[in-house]
Amino acid sequence: MKVSSWLATAAMAASIVLAPAAHAKEWKTVTITLEGAYPPWNLTNPDGTLGGFEPELTEYLCKHMKVECKLVASDWDGMIPALNAGKFDVIMDALSITEERKQIIDFTIPYAHTHAAFATLKDSPLANAAGTGTVVKLAPGDALGADLEALKTAFAGKTIGIQAATVYAKFIYDNFGSVATIREYKTGAERDLDLGTGRIDLAFDDAVYLMTAFETAGGTLGFTGPEISGTLFGIGEGLGIRKSDPELRDLFNEAIKAALADGTVKTLSMKWFKTDVSP
Repeated sequence: MKVSSWLATAAMAASIVLAPAAHAKEWKTVTITLEGAYPPWNLTNPDGTLGGFEPELTEYLCKHMKVECKLVASDWDGMIPALNAGKFDVIMDALSITEERKQIIDFTIPYAHTHAAFATLKDSPLANAAGTGTVVKLAPGDALGADLEALKTAFAGKTIGIQAATVYAKFIYDNFGSVATIREYKTGAERDLDLGTGRIDLAFDDAVYLMTAFETAGGTLGFTGPEISGTLFGIGEGLGIRKSDPELRDLFNEAIKAALADGTVKTLSMKWFKTDVSP
């Protein structure tokens, strides 16, 4: 499902729950959903429990808030409609805070901010494309710059794999849809398998996620072209919360501020990402 149709579905669900509450709700238990398949942000352990950066950060946040939190896995492409339908209370799945999404749901302050990047097989002719090893900062409306424009020529006629309904999908369609074939996948893992076997030529995703995919692929994959930072994909990753639950948003905001102030976010970042993703 493309971003536009995903948000349209979410908007329909949102219309059911956006009426203001008669009084403030006192939160004792909170149900948080994540994919359980987007390492190292979140993953499913062999025993079926959920682990990774976000579940461990959640443990801190919920303890700080003095609420009981339940983690449940769900499909990425249906999370926002399901949130607004009341199936859970919070989305925590490397969810980028964007103006488009803020029309449908509310967000906490960001707890992380990462780059995006292209990946390919290390022995591919597409490896080490223009700008590899550099970082380009982009804001909405910015021109791509010489290195990214050069990628349009280098990637012409190739197939680029993306996970559906992500902020990265729109960027790829807008800038590479006219020169390359775009293939959408339900999960990043499915896309990564096709990349590793050569069924697609390139992938585009969150850079720290891709680093974990590289390890899974045994070192056969690597970045190509510049990493992209800045606010093009939003101001960072935050918790998605219904607009009708401002008290819950405020509780999480205070807990996230504490986790940033005492170094918890940095510590968990270094454990799971090997780099500090603090916003």
